[in-house]
Amino acid sequence: MSLAYSFDQQVPRAIALGLQRLGIDVLTADEDDTADWPDERILERATALDRIVFSCDADFLELAADRLVRGVPFAGVVYAHQLQITIGQAVRDLELIARVLMADEIHNQIIYLPM
Repeated sequence: MSLAYSFDQQVPRAIALGLQRLGIDVLTADEDDTADWPDERILERATALDRIVFSCDADFLELAADRLVRGVPFAGVVYAHQLQITIGQAVRDLELIARVLMADEIHNQIIYLPM
């Protein structure tokens, strides 16, 4: 299955727009009406939809790491600290991930940006 993203509310809209212009499947928290949801529910929803979560929220790292330790499956998390990546870098790295990896290849993994 091709890779699709679910963006939490912390991600700048410009990243989603840049990827959508490139034909990458992105569902933002605003579009999905999940902007006010707690991180755990967002990750569960993304997993149910087989979408990889992209976040600039360090809480997602803790959540994903906890799931790894407990053996609880999740669709995958891509994380970038918002002060350590530009919008252009994020778009390029996320596009590369989406074009190179299939969704099942990133399940239960955490990928850090920039690459």
